[in-house]
Amino acid sequence: MLISGFDALLSDLDGVVYAGNGAIPQAIEALNGLNEHGVSLAYVTNNASRSPKAVAAHLSELGAPASAEQVFGSADAGAELLAQKISQGSKVLVVGSAYLRECVISYGMELVTSHKDAPQAVIQGFDPAIGWKDLAEAAFAINRGALWVATNTDQTIPRAEGIAPGNGMLVASVQAATTTKALVAGKPEPLLFQRAAEAFEATRPLVVGDRLDTDILGGNAAGFATVLVLTGVDSCATALRACTAQRPDYLINDLSGLYQSYPIIQVTGYGILCGDALAAVNGQTITVSGDESDINAWRAACAAWWMAHPHTDEETAPRVLFKQTIGN
Repeated sequence: MLISGFDALLSDLDGVVYAGNGAIPQAIEALNGLNEHGVSLAYVTNNASRSPKAVAAHLSELGAPASAEQVFGSADAGAELLAQKISQGSKVLVVGSAYLRECVISYGMELVTSHKDAPQAVIQGFDPAIGWKDLAEAAFAINRGALWVATNTDQTIPRAEGIAPGNGMLVASVQAATTTKALVAGKPEPLLFQRAAEAFEATRPLVVGDRLDTDILGGNAAGFATVLVLTGVDSCATALRACTAQRPDYLINDLSGLYQSYPIIQVTGYGILCGDALAAVNGQTITVSGDESDINAWRAACAAWWMAHPHTDEETAPRVLFKQTIGN
Protein backbone atom coordinates (compact mmCIF):
# COMPACT_ATOMS: atom_id res chain seq x y z
CA MET A 1 0.00 0.00 0.00
CA LEU A 2 1.10 3.56 -0.68
CA ILE A 3 1.31 4.73 2.95
CA SER A 4 3.60 1.87 4.00
CA GLY A 5 6.61 3.69 2.59
CA PHE A 6 6.20 6.67 4.94
CA ASP A 7 6.36 7.46 8.66
CA ALA A 8 4.15 10.57 8.75
CA LEU A 9 1.26 12.05 6.82
CA LEU A 10 1.19 15.85 6.56
CA SER A 11 -2.38 16.49 5.52
CA ASP A 12 -4.15 19.56 4.24
CA LEU A 13 -7.69 20.10 5.58
CA ASP A 14 -10.03 22.00 3.23
CA GLY A 15 -10.77 19.77 0.26
CA VAL A 16 -8.93 16.80 1.75
CA VAL A 17 -10.52 16.05 5.14
CA TYR A 18 -13.59 18.27 4.96
CA ALA A 19 -15.47 20.72 2.76
CA GLY A 20 -17.19 23.33 4.88
CA ASN A 21 -18.34 21.63 8.08
CA GLY A 22 -18.80 18.14 6.63
CA ALA A 23 -16.27 15.35 6.23
CA ILE A 24 -15.23 14.20 2.77
CA PRO A 25 -16.15 10.54 2.08
CA GLN A 26 -13.45 8.02 3.05
CA ALA A 27 -11.33 10.69 4.79
CA ILE A 28 -12.10 10.03 8.46
CA GLU A 29 -11.71 6.27 8.17
CA ALA A 30 -8.40 6.71 6.38
CA LEU A 31 -7.01 9.08 9.01
CA ASN A 32 -8.03 6.77 11.83
CA GLY A 33 -6.15 3.90 10.22
CA LEU A 34 -2.76 5.62 10.21
CA ASN A 35 -1.83 4.78 13.79
CA GLU A 36 -2.27 1.07 13.08
CA HIS A 37 0.45 1.37 10.46
CA GLY A 38 2.79 3.38 12.67
CA VAL A 39 2.27 6.60 10.72
CA SER A 40 2.16 9.94 12.55
CA LEU A 41 -0.43 12.50 11.52
CA ALA A 42 -0.15 16.28 11.28
CA TYR A 43 -2.55 18.77 9.76
CA VAL A 44 -0.95 21.57 7.75
CA THR A 45 -3.45 24.24 6.83
CA ASN A 46 -3.46 27.69 5.27
CA ASN A 47 -6.74 28.54 6.98
CA ALA A 48 -5.89 31.35 9.39
CA SER A 49 -9.41 31.94 10.70
CA ARG A 50 -9.35 29.43 13.57
CA SER A 51 -6.96 28.41 16.33
CA PRO A 52 -5.33 24.93 16.39
CA LYS A 53 -7.56 24.11 19.36
CA ALA A 54 -10.71 25.04 17.42
CA VAL A 55 -9.55 23.13 14.35
CA ALA A 56 -8.81 20.04 16.46
CA ALA A 57 -12.24 20.28 18.10
CA HIS A 58 -13.92 20.37 14.69
CA LEU A 59 -11.89 17.37 13.50
CA SER A 60 -12.75 15.45 16.66
CA GLU A 61 -16.45 16.15 16.11
CA LEU A 62 -16.10 14.62 12.65
CA GLY A 63 -14.45 11.56 14.18
CA ALA A 64 -10.88 12.24 13.07
CA PRO A 65 -7.90 11.85 15.41
CA ALA A 66 -6.85 15.35 16.38
CA SER A 67 -5.20 17.49 19.04
CA ALA A 68 -4.07 21.11 18.92
CA GLU A 69 -0.46 19.90 18.81
CA GLN A 70 -1.17 18.19 15.48
CA VAL A 71 -2.36 21.37 13.77
CA PHE A 72 0.12 23.67 12.01
CA GLY A 73 -1.57 26.78 10.63
CA SER A 74 -0.67 29.87 8.65
CA ALA A 75 -1.85 32.32 11.34
CA ASP A 76 0.98 31.23 13.65
CA ALA A 77 3.43 31.24 10.76
CA GLY A 78 2.33 34.71 9.71
CA ALA A 79 2.79 36.16 13.19
CA GLU A 80 6.21 34.52 13.44
CA LEU A 81 7.26 35.99 10.10
CA LEU A 82 6.02 39.40 11.21
CA ALA A 83 8.06 39.17 14.42
CA GLN A 84 11.16 38.44 12.36
CA LYS A 85 10.68 41.65 10.38
CA ILE A 86 9.66 44.21 13.00
CA SER A 87 10.55 44.82 16.64
CA GLN A 88 8.46 44.05 19.71
CA GLY A 89 6.00 46.80 20.58
CA SER A 90 5.49 47.78 16.95
CA LYS A 91 2.01 48.79 15.86
CA VAL A 92 0.27 46.23 13.64
CA LEU A 93 -2.97 46.46 11.71
CA VAL A 94 -4.59 42.99 11.57
CA VAL A 95 -6.99 42.22 8.75
CA GLY A 96 -8.24 38.80 9.76
CA SER A 97 -9.62 36.65 12.54
CA ALA A 98 -9.60 37.02 16.31
CA TYR A 99 -7.10 34.18 16.47
CA LEU A 100 -4.73 35.97 14.10
CA ARG A 101 -4.88 38.96 16.45
CA GLU A 102 -4.04 36.68 19.38
CA CYS A 103 -1.02 35.34 17.50
CA VAL A 104 0.26 38.86 16.80
CA ILE A 105 -0.23 39.90 20.45
CA SER A 106 1.71 36.82 21.60
CA TYR A 107 4.80 38.26 19.90
CA GLY A 108 4.53 41.50 21.85
CA MET A 109 2.99 43.67 19.14
CA GLU A 110 0.49 46.49 19.66
CA LEU A 111 -2.75 46.15 17.70
CA VAL A 112 -4.29 49.14 15.94
CA THR A 113 -7.47 49.42 13.91
CA SER A 114 -6.73 52.21 11.44
CA HIS A 115 -4.03 53.46 9.11
CA LYS A 116 -4.34 56.75 11.03
CA ASP A 117 -2.58 55.01 13.94
CA ALA A 118 0.55 54.72 11.74
CA PRO A 119 1.08 50.93 11.91
CA GLN A 120 4.54 49.60 11.09
CA ALA A 121 2.99 46.51 9.53
CA VAL A 122 -0.20 44.96 8.17
CA ILE A 123 -0.93 41.25 8.45
CA GLN A 124 -3.77 39.79 6.40
CA GLY A 125 -5.49 36.42 6.82
CA PHE A 126 -8.84 34.97 5.87
CA ASP A 127 -11.96 35.68 7.87
CA PRO A 128 -15.53 35.53 6.51
CA ALA A 129 -16.33 38.86 8.18
CA ILE A 130 -13.69 40.86 6.26
CA GLY A 131 -15.25 43.70 4.27
CA TRP A 132 -14.31 46.59 2.01
CA LYS A 133 -13.42 48.89 4.89
CA ASP A 134 -10.90 46.35 6.22
CA LEU A 135 -9.24 46.00 2.82
CA ALA A 136 -9.21 49.76 2.36
CA GLU A 137 -7.53 50.31 5.73
CA ALA A 138 -4.86 47.76 4.77
CA ALA A 139 -4.26 49.50 1.44
CA PHE A 140 -4.01 52.93 3.06
CA ALA A 141 -1.44 51.68 5.58
CA ILE A 142 0.63 49.80 3.00
CA ASN A 143 0.68 52.80 0.68
CA ARG A 144 2.09 54.79 3.61
CA GLY A 145 4.99 52.36 3.96
CA ALA A 146 3.73 49.62 6.27
CA LEU A 147 5.24 46.15 5.90
CA TRP A 148 2.68 43.68 4.52
CA VAL A 149 2.45 40.00 5.46
CA ALA A 150 -0.18 37.59 4.15
CA THR A 151 -0.84 34.31 5.94
CA ASN A 152 -1.56 32.66 2.58
CA THR A 153 -2.64 33.37 -0.98
CA ASP A 154 -5.08 30.51 -1.70
CA GLN A 155 -7.29 31.78 -4.50
CA THR A 156 -10.19 29.50 -3.55
CA ILE A 157 -11.61 27.46 -0.66
CA PRO A 158 -13.62 24.23 -1.08
CA ARG A 159 -16.93 24.54 0.75
CA ALA A 160 -19.87 22.18 1.08
CA GLU A 161 -21.75 24.29 -1.48
CA GLY A 162 -18.81 24.38 -3.93
CA ILE A 163 -15.68 26.44 -4.52
CA ALA A 164 -15.59 29.87 -2.85
CA PRO A 165 -13.12 32.79 -3.01
CA GLY A 166 -10.17 32.41 -0.66
CA ASN A 167 -7.71 34.72 1.06
CA GLY A 168 -5.70 35.07 -2.13
CA MET A 169 -8.58 36.93 -3.76
CA LEU A 170 -8.67 39.40 -0.87
CA VAL A 171 -4.90 39.78 -0.97
CA ALA A 172 -5.13 40.43 -4.72
CA SER A 173 -7.60 43.26 -4.07
CA VAL A 174 -5.18 44.98 -1.71
CA GLN A 175 -2.29 44.35 -4.10
CA ALA A 176 -4.21 46.01 -6.93
CA ALA A 177 -4.70 49.09 -4.75
CA THR A 178 -1.07 49.27 -3.63
CA THR A 179 1.09 47.80 -6.43
CA THR A 180 2.89 46.01 -3.57
CA LYS A 181 3.37 42.26 -3.08
CA ALA A 182 2.87 40.73 0.35
CA LEU A 183 5.37 38.51 2.12
CA VAL A 184 3.67 35.11 2.34
CA ALA A 185 4.02 32.95 5.46
CA GLY A 186 1.94 29.84 4.74
CA LYS A 187 1.91 27.32 1.94
CA PRO A 188 3.50 27.14 -0.63
CA GLU A 189 6.41 28.24 1.55
CA PRO A 190 7.99 25.07 3.02
CA LEU A 191 8.14 26.27 6.66
CA LEU A 192 4.86 24.73 7.86
CA PHE A 193 5.71 21.33 6.36
CA GLN A 194 9.19 21.39 7.85
CA ARG A 195 7.88 22.35 11.30
CA ALA A 196 5.31 19.55 11.22
CA ALA A 197 7.88 16.95 10.18
CA GLU A 198 10.31 18.10 12.87
CA ALA A 199 7.60 17.99 15.55
CA PHE A 200 7.00 14.30 14.87
CA GLU A 201 10.64 13.49 14.07
CA ALA A 202 9.54 12.21 10.68
CA THR A 203 12.22 11.20 8.20
CA ARG A 204 9.90 10.01 5.42
CA PRO A 205 6.83 12.27 5.46
CA LEU A 206 4.16 12.24 2.78
CA VAL A 207 2.35 15.50 2.01
CA VAL A 208 -1.26 15.14 0.85
CA GLY A 209 -3.31 18.01 -0.53
CA ASP A 210 -5.90 19.03 -3.10
CA ARG A 211 -4.08 22.09 -4.46
CA LEU A 212 -1.09 22.07 -6.77
CA ASP A 213 -0.13 25.70 -6.16
CA THR A 214 0.06 25.41 -2.36
CA ASP A 215 0.08 21.83 -1.03
CA ILE A 216 2.08 20.15 -3.79
CA LEU A 217 4.36 23.10 -4.53
CA GLY A 218 5.08 23.56 -0.82
CA GLY A 219 5.62 19.86 -0.15
CA ASN A 220 7.98 19.61 -3.12
CA ALA A 221 9.84 22.71 -1.94
CA ALA A 222 10.30 21.08 1.48
CA GLY A 223 11.84 18.04 -0.23
CA PHE A 224 9.02 15.67 0.75
CA ALA A 225 7.00 13.19 -1.33
CA THR A 226 3.64 14.59 -2.41
CA VAL A 227 0.25 13.14 -3.33
CA LEU A 228 -2.63 14.99 -4.97
CA VAL A 229 -6.08 13.86 -3.78
CA LEU A 230 -8.95 14.52 -6.17
CA THR A 231 -11.57 15.61 -3.62
CA GLY A 232 -10.98 19.35 -3.73
CA VAL A 233 -9.72 22.01 -6.11
CA ASP A 234 -7.35 20.35 -8.58
CA SER A 235 -7.88 17.42 -10.92
CA CYS A 236 -5.94 14.90 -12.99
CA ALA A 237 -6.22 17.29 -15.93
CA THR A 238 -4.72 20.24 -14.04
CA ALA A 239 -1.97 18.01 -12.63
CA LEU A 240 -1.09 16.90 -16.17
CA ARG A 241 -0.64 20.51 -17.26
CA ALA A 242 1.29 21.59 -14.14
CA CYS A 243 4.73 23.14 -14.22
CA THR A 244 7.53 20.96 -12.86
CA ALA A 245 7.51 22.48 -9.35
CA GLN A 246 3.81 21.66 -8.89
CA ARG A 247 3.82 18.05 -10.10
CA PRO A 248 2.84 15.49 -7.45
CA ASP A 249 4.59 12.16 -6.99
CA TYR A 250 1.26 10.35 -6.67
CA LEU A 251 -2.40 10.76 -7.69
CA ILE A 252 -5.25 9.23 -5.64
CA ASN A 253 -9.03 9.61 -5.84
CA ASP A 254 -9.55 10.06 -2.08
CA LEU A 255 -7.68 9.28 1.14
CA SER A 256 -8.62 5.60 0.97
CA GLY A 257 -6.05 5.44 -1.82
CA LEU A 258 -3.35 5.63 0.85
CA TYR A 259 -4.16 2.01 1.69
CA GLN A 260 -4.17 0.73 -1.88
CA SER A 261 -1.19 -0.58 -3.81
CA TYR A 262 0.16 2.12 -6.07
CA PRO A 263 0.86 0.75 -9.56
CA ILE A 264 4.40 0.74 -10.86
CA ILE A 265 4.99 3.15 -13.74
CA GLN A 266 6.74 1.17 -16.47
CA VAL A 267 8.60 2.53 -19.47
CA THR A 268 8.02 0.33 -22.54
CA GLY A 269 8.88 0.57 -26.21
CA TYR A 270 5.29 1.68 -26.88
CA GLY A 271 4.94 4.28 -24.14
CA ILE A 272 4.30 4.51 -20.40
CA LEU A 273 2.33 1.69 -18.81
CA CYS A 274 0.34 2.08 -15.58
CA GLY A 275 -1.93 -0.82 -14.72
CA ASP A 276 -3.78 -1.60 -17.94
CA ALA A 277 -3.37 1.93 -19.34
CA LEU A 278 -0.71 2.88 -21.88
CA ALA A 279 0.20 6.48 -22.76
CA ALA A 280 2.44 7.77 -25.53
CA VAL A 281 3.46 11.31 -26.49
CA ASN A 282 3.68 12.57 -30.06
CA GLY A 283 4.42 16.29 -30.22
CA GLN A 284 1.73 18.09 -28.21
CA THR A 285 -0.62 15.09 -28.16
CA ILE A 286 -0.87 12.31 -25.58
CA THR A 287 -2.63 9.19 -26.77
CA VAL A 288 -3.91 7.03 -23.94
CA SER A 289 -5.14 3.47 -24.36
CA GLY A 290 -7.52 3.41 -21.44
CA ASP A 291 -10.73 4.86 -20.05
CA GLU A 292 -10.81 8.55 -19.13
CA SER A 293 -12.62 7.63 -15.90
CA ASP A 294 -9.74 5.33 -14.84
CA ILE A 295 -7.17 7.10 -12.68
CA ASN A 296 -4.46 4.78 -14.02
CA ALA A 297 -5.04 6.25 -17.48
CA TRP A 298 -4.31 9.69 -16.06
CA ARG A 299 -1.33 8.41 -14.10
CA ALA A 300 0.10 7.00 -17.33
CA ALA A 301 -0.64 10.23 -19.21
CA CYS A 302 1.04 12.35 -16.54
CA ALA A 303 4.12 10.13 -16.40
CA ALA A 304 4.47 10.13 -20.19
CA TRP A 305 4.03 13.89 -20.57
CA TRP A 306 6.27 14.75 -17.64
CA MET A 307 8.98 12.45 -18.95
CA ALA A 308 8.79 14.20 -22.32
CA HIS A 309 8.80 17.64 -20.63
CA PRO A 310 10.85 17.23 -17.43
CA HIS A 311 11.68 20.89 -16.88
CA THR A 312 9.09 23.59 -17.42
CA ASP A 313 8.46 26.75 -15.45
CA GLU A 314 5.06 27.35 -17.01
CA GLU A 315 1.81 25.40 -17.25
CA THR A 316 1.66 23.29 -20.40
CA ALA A 317 -1.28 22.56 -22.73
CA PRO A 318 -1.14 19.02 -24.14
CA ARG A 319 -3.98 17.46 -26.12
CA VAL A 320 -5.16 14.18 -24.58
CA LEU A 321 -6.86 11.46 -26.63
CA PHE A 322 -8.36 8.50 -24.75
CA LYS A 323 -8.92 5.33 -26.74
CA GLN A 324 -10.57 2.41 -25.04
CA THR A 325 -8.84 -0.86 -25.77
CA ILE A 326 -10.71 -3.95 -26.94
CA GLY A 327 -12.19 -5.76 -23.98
CA ASN A 328 -12.58 -2.63 -21.81
